[in-house]
Amino acid sequence: MHKEPEKSKSKFGLIGKNIAYSFSKAHFTAKFENEHLPYSYENFDIDTIDQFPEILKQNDTIVGLNVTIPYKEQIIPYLDELNKTASKIGAVNTIKFHPSGKTEGFNTDYYGFKKSIEPYLKSNHKKALILGTGGASKAIAYALKKLKIRFDYVSRNAHPDAKYLYTDLTEDIINKHQIIINCTPIGTHPKVNECPDIPYDGITKEHLLYDLIYNPIQTKFLMCGELLGATTCNGSKMLEYQAEKAWDIWTK
Repeated sequence: MHKEPEKSKSKFGLIGKNIAYSFSKAHFTAKFENEHLPYSYENFDIDTIDQFPEILKQNDTIVGLNVTIPYKEQIIPYLDELNKTASKIGAVNTIKFHPSGKTEGFNTDYYGFKKSIEPYLKSNHKKALILGTGGASKAIAYALKKLKIRFDYVSRNAHPDAKYLYTDLTEDIINKHQIIINCTPIGTHPKVNECPDIPYDGITKEHLLYDLIYNPIQTKFLMCGELLGATTCNGSKMLEYQAEKAWDIWTK
């Protein structure tokens, strides 16, 4: 059983793949140093999710974990329980270890996204396109429902949730969806010259383009939107808000 550690030895961390440049490690390490908190934060970079139990075996002082691409959905069967919101979303990005040893999954992505996009929303922003169908996109969809914004998914391949393939998209479809949200890793450092394959000429100054990517700060996707007069927003504020929420969950 995963035992409750002494406070002075408590460890937090991130589960993911290719996460050397992750936001979370830098964010929480700085927080612990600045606030003189006796914790550490470690990246657990794993090739497959079935390595997760081994991490727990080797690190019995873990009290909280973040989860990132590509394991936000795959982690669920390894957890003892899910918070109600995470269960509705179907994806987990935060794990709390209870004193009993039980693991509980939460989703703070939706909170971070909702709080970060709200200042940009205007009355014409009634329909959204979600690019991608992975774990991150599920949290975005949940937040859009809460904001009463209709949305359609776009996918590379046929997917039960996706109304459109990228090859289906036209300038007219883009024009009618005045929020476009990139939930794919396309354009992340180091492949900064890549962007989602959509008909950018359908974008106008009425559009809001939101990219979950935060490295680089301005992706090619956002640059293309900006050139056409659209409002743009990257994922850095979302990350800060979701991290704050995760901290609340771990420490409450």
